[in-house]
Amino acid sequence: MKYVDEFRDADIVSKLEKKININNVGKKINLMEVCGGHTHAIYKYGLQEILPDEINLLSGPGCPVCVTPQEYIDKAIVLAQKEDIIITSFGDMLKVPGSRSSLKKEKSRGHSIKICYSPDEAIRTAVENRKKEIVFLGIGFETTAPSIAQTIKKAREEKINNFSVLPASKTMPEAMEALLQSEEVAIDGFICPGHVSTITGSTIYNFIPEEYNIPCVISGFEPVDILESINKLIKQINKEESKVENQYTRSVKIKGNKKAKAIMYTVFTKSESKWRGLGTIPESGLQISEEFKKYNAENRFDISVPKPDKSDECICGAIMRGVQSPQDCSLFKTSCTPKSPVGPCMVSSEGPCAAFYKYQLS
Repeated sequence: MKYVDEFRDADIVSKLEKKININNVGKKINLMEVCGGHTHAIYKYGLQEILPDEINLLSGPGCPVCVTPQEYIDKAIVLAQKEDIIITSFGDMLKVPGSRSSLKKEKSRGHSIKICYSPDEAIRTAVENRKKEIVFLGIGFETTAPSIAQTIKKAREEKINNFSVLPASKTMPEAMEALLQSEEVAIDGFICPGHVSTITGSTIYNFIPEEYNIPCVISGFEPVDILESINKLIKQINKEESKVENQYTRSVKIKGNKKAKAIMYTVFTKSESKWRGLGTIPESGLQISEEFKKYNAENRFDISVPKPDKSDECICGAIMRGVQSPQDCSLFKTSCTPKSPVGPCMVSSEGPCAAFYKYQLS
């Protein structure tokens, strides 16, 4: 298939639906996706509704906005409140609540916060505002980390000294392992992230079938992609096999994007990282290396934040661990809506709460 409409063809979807057969009828099979794009597509196309009752699709920590901890938002707000700083960020971050405010509220109060569509746009802002300090909020997974790394490298090469990044980049395999080690939810198979895998390649998931006996399939984002990936997982489960398969062959290669990985690990080094809902996971973060430390906003500015207030009502963390669903939250659709989100899962279009709200309630 070459064209996007072929990947949404109703006849092909129907044929795939009929191919998904479970040997052990009556046993619940939990398949977890860990990509916000997959979350969005599953809800948008109602894929759960056409699957056998035994198959349960779980949303994992695949939305970068959702897994960014509240303390990071609070740090960004402290920086935004400084007169000489312009915060630059992807748009979704503005609506994520901190413990006492949000970047959107701070922008309405007159603080300098600019939405950027790429890290390179933040660099241009720095060039245009030499008397201001420009801080880019560097969140995301392996998908965005290379472009952030390239921007930091460019700032050094072009001697743009009023630019820095508040780092929060994370890597996916360690989070997947943390979910398996917790044993909080019985995961029978992973629908592995497509965009992340275009950078990393497919081998980064090999430890999951080898050490945990859990099958993995890297999937594209269209209905046919996801259903075909589910079919591959069910075939492995039926045969009691565990391996990594690549359904998304049109974009994902075994070794990934070598140039992107090279630039990423030139600027970043592996570190522990705190994930909202999962806690601190060793080796799951990308910290700015010593060589580029002058471009780390944490080193550049005094960022003292108050201890965050904790809300026991928002269950975003449990949703991202696959323990609960959006409809289990008492705030969902009442005080928490896309216009006034209480938790990050309602902010991004890739968040499970926002996707459920948009497509399952319409």
